[in-house]
Amino acid sequence: MGAHVSRYRQAFSRRHTVLPVIHVDSLEQAHRNARAAREAGADGVFLINHGMADEALLDIHGAVADANPTWWVGVNCLGLSPEQAFRAVPANVSGVWADNAGIEEGQPDQPYAERVLAAHRSHAPAGLYFGGVAFKYQRAVEDLEAACRVAARYMDVVTTSGPGTGAAAEVEKIARMKRALGGTPLAIASGITPENVGTYLPHADCFLVATGISRSFTELDPARVLGLVRRVAAFAG
Repeated sequence: MGAHVSRYRQAFSRRHTVLPVIHVDSLEQAHRNARAAREAGADGVFLINHGMADEALLDIHGAVADANPTWWVGVNCLGLSPEQAFRAVPANVSGVWADNAGIEEGQPDQPYAERVLAAHRSHAPAGLYFGGVAFKYQRAVEDLEAACRVAARYMDVVTTSGPGTGAAAEVEKIARMKRALGGTPLAIASGITPENVGTYLPHADCFLVATGISRSFTELDPARVLGLVRRVAAFAG
């Protein structure tokens, strides 16, 4: 078992992982939604900013993490590169998610990914790195399998998406990525709902979900979070 797999399994022991994504607009709102996700049985949450300064998001992340010391609370700072994010987060952060991991599958060297890996190891070695590969609104990947094989060397969880926010990924894309990754965990970060998650359960390991379990852009729907958690937990594949 590779180091990335064992690190992931130290954090998450179940076959699949459900991480609701909270679009943060205030401290009280972040606490309320984190509580709803936790009460529904989610494995943790990611906090992400849209219009909020990265520094403010990190302050709120710290408060939510302090309020849930035994629970997994990750962060995605949209205004920071992965390298900058690892330098900014606390050393004990649960995880960092970046939409673009900077993988160049056609190149023999990966200087960008190497810098991110160095920042990860030196500043936040305990946190899991969820790196975006073949991700929405990023550079189109020319060789999906090659990108996955390269990415597996630099991150804990290869993270992909459909073509846009709330848009489901093609199942064949997810299956191809998982075959190329082997034991490296694969996360999907768009388009997952309680109704369609079953299609992806044989292939993906982790689900980062916002739109499909929310009643508005900033508010999770506790009933839909619970429905997703139960559907994933019932998988017997």
